Amino acid sequence: MALIKQFEGCARRRADGLFAAYPDPGTGKEPWTIGWGATGPDIGPDTVWTQTQCDARLEADIARHAAEVSKAIGKAPTSQHQFDALVSFHYNTGAIARATLTRLHVAGQHKAAEEQFARWVYAGGRILKGLVRRRMAEAALYRGE
Repeated sequence: MALIKQFEGCARRRADGLFAAYPDPGTGKEPWTIGWGATGPDIGPDTVWTQTQCDARLEADIARHAAEVSKAIGKAPTSQHQFDALVSFHYNTGAIARATLTRLHVAGQHKAAEEQFARWVYAGGRILKGLVRRRMAEAALYRGE
């Protein structure tokens, strides 16, 4: 959760203390995002949440993403650090079920899996520095650092 919070931030706090939705930083369009990186059909340009709503959605989204990671990796031996890195990756990309990273992890090819994090740095067809930093942090966590 700390890694996700570090990179997502609870952005767009208004003067009244509420949080406003904002467009995807990579495309300037959908998906609209609010709080700690929450997206979905219930979030649009007019969405406004309290801090409590942002925090509750983060917890629910992490639980959902963790369950999806568990399903994708099955019984593959996985350390807590690796699992947490995979959850952060999936929270940001939604790609755990289709990523080569996942297939390599399940096959026990951890070094090769770790190298895959660096491939997921594009948004809107361009490399984003924030994604580069995030993937480096996820890869380090995956290694247990």
